[in-house]
Amino acid sequence: MIGCRCPVCRSDDPRDKRTRSSIYLSMPEFKILVDTTPDLRHQALREDLDRAYAVLFTHPHADHLMGFDDLRRFCEMQGGPLPIYGSEATLAQIERTFPYAFNPAKKVPGYVHVIPHVITGPFELGGLEITPLPVPHGAVSTLGFLFSQAGRKLLVYLSDCAAVPDPIRELARGADVLIIDGLREKPHPTHLNVSGAVEAAQAIGAGQSFITHQTHEKSHVDRTQELPPGIGVAYDGMKFEFELH
Repeated sequence: MIGCRCPVCRSDDPRDKRTRSSIYLSMPEFKILVDTTPDLRHQALREDLDRAYAVLFTHPHADHLMGFDDLRRFCEMQGGPLPIYGSEATLAQIERTFPYAFNPAKKVPGYVHVIPHVITGPFELGGLEITPLPVPHGAVSTLGFLFSQAGRKLLVYLSDCAAVPDPIRELARGADVLIIDGLREKPHPTHLNVSGAVEAAQAIGAGQSFITHQTHEKSHVDRTQELPPGIGVAYDGMKFEFELH
């Protein structure tokens, strides 16, 4: 936090250096980015990302969108416009914010150019089946995502949700890995708190579950020690490997 001198903000533990929440899926022939945070350039340089063939958006709030213009480098590297996916409302908001990226009649070299795709149900990218998981986030709805292959639920990503409705829990049930919003201990009107995230994670029953989108109120070590078995704390640069077929 800017100007904060609390123990977490001054921690030497790299797992306490929290940038805005995002994930990146890397397969041999396809790379998918989820959200374009204001930290995207830093995150991409830190993790040595060299491609993004498609971008999924959970919702258009600033902390998940405002690195959008840094997609220009990915467009440049692949020599063409970048497919982006989101709800109709999310894509409309992105176009209002970055209209130049959506104008096919005026493609300026070096600028970001995108091809929007409205998510209306499950779809496939890079050999993965992607199932949208709409969840409430205050007055708006965001999209979580279930990534599956050959019927195996590999990863569920539920960032920015105030609750996980029963139909979404059923879709997510039994995934290998769950990453779920758990902002802080105190209740929040638009995010799950830690106890709410734990309850949802235990109901979903993933092989491993991790809380993300945290504030600076608790260190990685202290938060981890308080969580029940099978639930951990996500951190910047955390990686999972899945065997794909």
